[in-house]
Amino acid sequence: MTTDHNLHDRLQYQVAIFARRVEQVRIGGVGSQRNSMDRAAFLLLNRLGWQGPTGVKALADALGIDSSTVTRQVAPLVDGGLVERVQNPDDKRAVFLDLSPLGRERLEEVRSSRQELVRLLVADWPQEDQEAFCELLARFNLSMESFATGGRSGTADEQEAVPSR
Repeated sequence: MTTDHNLHDRLQYQVAIFARRVEQVRIGGVGSQRNSMDRAAFLLLNRLGWQGPTGVKALADALGIDSSTVTRQVAPLVDGGLVERVQNPDDKRAVFLDLSPLGRERLEEVRSSRQELVRLLVADWPQEDQEAFCELLARFNLSMESFATGGRSGTADEQEAVPSR
């Protein structure tokens, strides 16, 4: 029991340090794209990039947030020309959100910059360690999501590797 307590104490401490370091480094990329997009915008654009045109409710469900939060977070993305409202082909009265051409370009720039930062951070790690870390971090994120939603996990696909483009 003492071992579990000690292990969980070390683990919670490392999670706290990780959260602080993420803010310090801001996993925002390198070069001109460093810190150029906040987390909420990145997650919204990424989801639209993976799913394509999506309704606000479906987007909210996929991200595990409420529709009003999506509406509030997407407004500046629409104003900035990164997201556009498109007609739902199945219901002409409804609209979907989709990446604009500018949004696709910006998302790719930010993804590339962030990928380069991660490459730099784990450059001296063996490939197996990088893969194990990714799998364990995804598993940990899924456990946190399941806990936060009372066991209703609806975004397991976010835990997978980024789909190939």
